[in-house]
Amino acid sequence: MLVSTTSTLDGRKIADYLGLVDGEAIIGANVFKDLFAGIRDIVGGRARSYEKVLKKAKEMAINDMIEEAKSIGANAIVGVDLDYETVGESMLMVSASGTAVVLEG
Repeated sequence: MLVSTTSTLDGRKIADYLGLVDGEAIIGANVFKDLFAGIRDIVGGRARSYEKVLKKAKEMAINDMIEEAKSIGANAIVGVDLDYETVGESMLMVSASGTAVVLEG
C-alpha cells in the first residue's frame, strides 16, 4: 500500500477517491511509568526509549489506517496527516488520517 503525505503522486493517476480513513493508538499511563522508570539512554538530550514508544504508536496508527483502506478496496492513501494529542492527564493518542484512493494501473 502506497502511503503519502502529498495529495497527488507523481507519475500516478488517481482513478477513484474512496473517502477518509484513519487509525489511532493510545499509550496509557503504565507505559509512561515503566518507560520513565527505565530511562537510561538519554544521549544528547534525546530519550531513545521514549522515542521508540512513540514510533511504535505511530506505526500502529498507520497500520490501522492501512487496514481500513484495504477493507474498502483502496491501493493507496494520500494526504496523510499524523497528530499527537494528550488524552486526560496520563495518556497520549497518536492518530493518522488520509484519503483512501484507487490508483490506475
